[in-house]
Amino acid sequence: MSPHPLSAFLLLFPILSNEALSLVMPKQTVLITGGAGFLGINLARYLHARGYAIVSLDLAPFDYADMRDQVNVITGDIRDRQTVDRAMQGVDFTVHTAAALPLYKPRDIHSTDVDGTRNVMASALAHGVQRAVHISSTAVYGIPDHHPLVEDDRLEGVGPYGQAKIQAEMVCLEYRAKGLVAPIIRPKSFIGPERLGVFALLYDWALDGHGFPMIGSGNNRYQFLDVEDLCEAIYLTMTLPVEQVNDTFNIGAADFGRMKDDYQAVLDAAGHGKRIRPFPAAPAIWGLRLLEALHLSPLYKWVYETASKDSFVSIEKAQRQLGFRPKYSNKDALLRNLAWYRANRETFAGASGISHRVPWKQGAIGLLKRFF
Repeated sequence: MSPHPLSAFLLLFPILSNEALSLVMPKQTVLITGGAGFLGINLARYLHARGYAIVSLDLAPFDYADMRDQVNVITGDIRDRQTVDRAMQGVDFTVHTAAALPLYKPRDIHSTDVDGTRNVMASALAHGVQRAVHISSTAVYGIPDHHPLVEDDRLEGVGPYGQAKIQAEMVCLEYRAKGLVAPIIRPKSFIGPERLGVFALLYDWALDGHGFPMIGSGNNRYQFLDVEDLCEAIYLTMTLPVEQVNDTFNIGAADFGRMKDDYQAVLDAAGHGKRIRPFPAAPAIWGLRLLEALHLSPLYKWVYETASKDSFVSIEKAQRQLGFRPKYSNKDALLRNLAWYRANRETFAGASGISHRVPWKQGAIGLLKRFF
């Protein structure tokens, strides 16, 4: 009997490089919910560079010129199961980043973050997706009384957002019990290219030559995370053996210091010689509570209630099980984001909204700028 025509070719596989294999093996497809968002676009670029085909599902327009021809864009709402099923066709992996942020209305937060998550997980299971990675938040820990926080600490969400994030994790655990491989990632506040939101306040004031107010002394340790390190953690949960990844992981920077020192690095890089200006926490918090109640401030409770306190998680579990090794410190991440903001500032002048991809309206806080 003559050998199969492919047999000789298959014998070459052990000696082919990864690059060569990528040319002959079919691409795996990743669906990114929230693909038009800050994390979504950074993850799309990260995974595309590693040979994956990308599908984006998002309500927002996908307006990235560098990736528009590289991504299969589906515009739609994760709250609509038929739309999710359409996006899930032929998908190998799903990374669920879509969420309604704390500035949304409570009913939209619940329907998006909880009901939407159920649609994504149910569809992933029905379509035989290999893994569905859920991006949660350290907001599930509420305002804690100890640090570092570990994955099995008590969950106590603050406000509609924190509560919805806990419920969304419960949905993931439900589908994990049904057989879906559903890693859960709890990232600290992540920053980097394309990130605006509340961080635009700091960068805007710094580049315009103003100091920056800080709630409390600033001696507290507050952990951030660079978006590239978050993308690496997601990639690890997609590629490592199931028994290592089908779990819940805190993800944050390994190198972080006092909050006032990390923020001062931004003012120093802006080059105007300005300083961080600490204010007593209690009156500042009461003032921000009033401004929030009057809809005159973009800052919400979880931001200003934790700003003067330690806020950091243990990443030992991710280091141990995933081999996670973050590349960027707090200062690195803040300065990378500042450099991107400086280079792109004119493109979003006058824009505002409630997502991470646009500056948030400064409201009454912006009036304080002249005093710094």
